[in-house]
Amino acid sequence: MPLPKMPTKPATMLLAKDYPKAETGKSPVRPAAAKADEDVEDLISGEAVPTPKATRARKAKAAAAPASAAASPAAPTLTVVANAAAEGQAGAPAAERPQAPARKGKEGVGARLRETDADQPHPAKHKPVEVTVKSSTSRKADKAGAGKVFVLDTNVLMHDPTSLFRFEEHDVYLPMMTLEELDNHKKGMSEVARNARQVSRTLDALIANVDDDAIEAGIPLAKLGNKDAKGRLYFQTKLDAAPLPEGLPSGKADNQILGVVRALEDQMKGRAIVLVSKDINMRIKARALGLPAEDYFNDHVLEDTDLLYSGIVQLPDDFWNKHGKDMESWQENKNGYSSTFYRLTGPVIPTLLVNQFVFIEPQNGEAPFYGQVKQINGKTAVFQTLRDYSHNKNNVWGITARNREQNFALNLLMNPECDFVTLLGQAGTGKTLLALAAGLAQVLETKQYNEIIVTRVTVPVGEDIGFLPGTEEEKMSPWMGAFDDNLEVLMKSDSDGGDWGRAATQDLIRSRIKIKSLNFMRGRTFVNKFLIIDEAQNLTPKQMKTLVTRAGPGTKILCLGNIAQIDTPYLTEGSSGLTYVVDRFKGWSHSGHVTLARGERSRLADHASDVL
Repeated sequence: MPLPKMPTKPATMLLAKDYPKAETGKSPVRPAAAKADEDVEDLISGEAVPTPKATRARKAKAAAAPASAAASPAAPTLTVVANAAAEGQAGAPAAERPQAPARKGKEGVGARLRETDADQPHPAKHKPVEVTVKSSTSRKADKAGAGKVFVLDTNVLMHDPTSLFRFEEHDVYLPMMTLEELDNHKKGMSEVARNARQVSRTLDALIANVDDDAIEAGIPLAKLGNKDAKGRLYFQTKLDAAPLPEGLPSGKADNQILGVVRALEDQMKGRAIVLVSKDINMRIKARALGLPAEDYFNDHVLEDTDLLYSGIVQLPDDFWNKHGKDMESWQENKNGYSSTFYRLTGPVIPTLLVNQFVFIEPQNGEAPFYGQVKQINGKTAVFQTLRDYSHNKNNVWGITARNREQNFALNLLMNPECDFVTLLGQAGTGKTLLALAAGLAQVLETKQYNEIIVTRVTVPVGEDIGFLPGTEEEKMSPWMGAFDDNLEVLMKSDSDGGDWGRAATQDLIRSRIKIKSLNFMRGRTFVNKFLIIDEAQNLTPKQMKTLVTRAGPGTKILCLGNIAQIDTPYLTEGSSGLTYVVDRFKGWSHSGHVTLARGERSRLADHASDVL
């Protein structure tokens, strides 16, 4: 069998804007050579249709005659370029694909290209935005300015023990089954059990020194000093629930709470009754029965994580023209290297935060500007130039920055005046590798800290493998596979000492790294430690507070994570402890945050993060 002929011209990838535009009213035609005035058979309908040559010839004849009416412009459609490299078809015209009829109000399959996609070889990927939707009953009450009665499910109280005081001027109603389930979950040492006990103590303090008649009339939630809670707390005092549809088992706790919600609608005519639950199936059942139900989102730091502080801002191209009029500059020697400082005044300054990174990427081949905001006073700020960790002479334990964001992160990690650092980013952006390299350099080389402590939440992705034998570090070793992988990379960088020298280096490094469990952090104090908290997105805000408050003198804490990979139940991107500390610590002069945007693990991992 003879091999096919090689193409005479190299193939090229076309951008979306370079594709030819099809003309309307044409069907796909057979790409065969024909005379200028002959028609060919349609592949789909079988009818004779004019070829492009015949069309051009007829148009030339029609152009000589006066036009009777102006043709209405047609919308451009997508076209598919036929492969002209086949034998004997080098000059064949491109085949056209008919456009599917578009539905009314929406664009069909053959939708026209958006202008923003014209410069991209494939359609742009858009992140779905999670929007918190209120029930129609709640929206009507908000519009009318009326107070609502929120019936709390048990999982709301066990998720956030302070949820009783998060409903502002609205009232809170607790069914008897909610109290029963709280009692069933109060035993144990888990976070859920601790939250259940805290809620029970709060309810006991609210109900203390209250007459029986006052309980039925409602207890003021501001009794314990929570001034924001202006509503009242009601308990279920009568065990008469409205009947539910047949087929729903009456003994199930969720169904009993739904019965209480329906009974409240009959008892409190004219008031908005809303069930609040973290259980998705509970909310679906309530909506199916015609009962208003909502998720508990008062603990969310942000409604949309796209608005989360990134720690980086790009300055406008005319920044120096507007802010460089009375600019002052000087040099200082800090932390072993010389830095240039600029004092600027202008309209962009009030929008910046302390320790935020700023950059300008010029378009005409000039050198880029990378800096960090050190001081802000009104419309005046002090910028400090950064150390270039992308150059090999400034490598950190053999690691250099591969992109702009990694350079910003290493400037934070190697700054002894920065006590708290948070690094966000998808898989493969280098969070763990940069943190370990900075820790080893400051523990073994500069002796800034005396030990590296590594910890993470033991939340499995799949099924749990059960109890593990050994000491605390041996039990934690399966969870620390990511650190072992990065340590192998860092240890291979030292190849001068041979096998014996490498083995001695590995023993020294292992002796300075301690792996600790989160379960035993309560009451501890770390002095001169380099503390790395991995997978911090699985921590609740309360757990995060417990860890950060362990820091003693000379300790640096790093929080690493990806808020798109949360494994803890009832925890979302908006309510994660990592989101919580990023939002609360921004602007503090001894903390910094960087969102790493570009994956550097491999081209396979980078592509998988984009398309999967």
